[in-house]
Amino acid sequence: MDDVLKLGIAGLGTVGASTVRLLQTKADQMTVRCGRPVAVTAVTARDKTRDRGVDLSACTWFDDAIAMAASDDIDVFVELMGGSGDPALTAVQTALENGKHVITANKALLAAHGGELARLAEAKGVSLNYEAAAAGGIPIVKTMREAMVANDVQHIYGIMNGTCNYILTRMELEEMSFEDCLADAQRLGYAEADPTFDIEGFDTAHKLALLTSLAFGTEIAGDDIYVEGITKITLDDVRAADELGYRIKLLGVAQRTDTGIEQRVHPTMVPKTSAIAQIDGVTNAVAIDADAVGTLTLAGPGAGGDATASAVIGDVADIARGIMVPTCGQAVETLKPYTRARMRKHEGGYYIRLAVFDRTGAFAAIATRMAEADISLESIVQKQPDGDNQPSDQKVAVLITHDTTEQAVRDALAKIAEDGHIAGQAQMIRIEKL
Repeated sequence: MDDVLKLGIAGLGTVGASTVRLLQTKADQMTVRCGRPVAVTAVTARDKTRDRGVDLSACTWFDDAIAMAASDDIDVFVELMGGSGDPALTAVQTALENGKHVITANKALLAAHGGELARLAEAKGVSLNYEAAAAGGIPIVKTMREAMVANDVQHIYGIMNGTCNYILTRMELEEMSFEDCLADAQRLGYAEADPTFDIEGFDTAHKLALLTSLAFGTEIAGDDIYVEGITKITLDDVRAADELGYRIKLLGVAQRTDTGIEQRVHPTMVPKTSAIAQIDGVTNAVAIDADAVGTLTLAGPGAGGDATASAVIGDVADIARGIMVPTCGQAVETLKPYTRARMRKHEGGYYIRLAVFDRTGAFAAIATRMAEADISLESIVQKQPDGDNQPSDQKVAVLITHDTTEQAVRDALAKIAEDGHIAGQAQMIRIEKL
């Protein structure tokens, strides 16, 4: 057998502790399958005294992640601290500069600095692996980076945040409000005390940026994504979707168009009969449409200690076996510049909910504004909201459009608002034909 592959793990939270435990309990299996022993020899975290339920007695403790990254005592730096800046950024840079392989679950770091870190890894001849950063335990990076090299991807989409999917599932199945579902998710540990990163769509956007680069061979563009979260979704929207034959999911979507690459994160109505609509709770799923393989859908746990640790250890195994794949699936210098697509025809129409002032001519004026924008309406229905939250001088109108452009819808809604026929902001949800 070759020498032991020595790992330094930075961050001993849920994922870090699970990674240590799995590597210890599966040590013999790892040796057989990887062809050499693998061992955690160094660790670092914020609190040395905390009991994490794993034996760290054989590990060297570092108070400073950057010092550990430069240490000759490790071969691989495993970054599980999180955050797009320091100390994670400098620690990863230091590890790469010192010829260490790097494994990270940090999607925010890669969305912001992935290109420069990949370039540094290539220059130093080491791996920068990140399976756990994209969709928890789902092996989506390995699938796209290695198994689909003969495919041209046209479309990739998926549920990439378990917190949001859990909330939307509970809202639909148990008719709970968004606020109650969020509070329950926090109580169960599915949502952070500050859930903004998840529920506003930023977590999904960071994951999407990484998958977009792999899918289309473009530079990572984490700051060039349309992002909309789920905080405005109401029970009225969920019920309307059900009546129309849809379920609401927060999707990350990227697709190739004739004007560039389109990246977007937003709530979406998907047909109940589609595979993605069957994904409930904290489960994630990613679907890829490509020319050779057709449509491929991968589903599984998008978070959790053991599931994410499994993805981390998969990256460890590749390094132990001597398998090296370019970070972005190809050399950084061959990546195409990211060009954001223009607003395009949306293949599926829109669901629009309006709080309309109850006065003569209001509904007719709204329909006229839609017609002026060349938007064909499939239906316009006055709904009776449940509860006592709707003011007595307002009615709820639900509009379903035929295929149109997003810009046309936004322009029409802006004019409707200027006309003074609606209260507050309109709710707009895309309807996808998956």
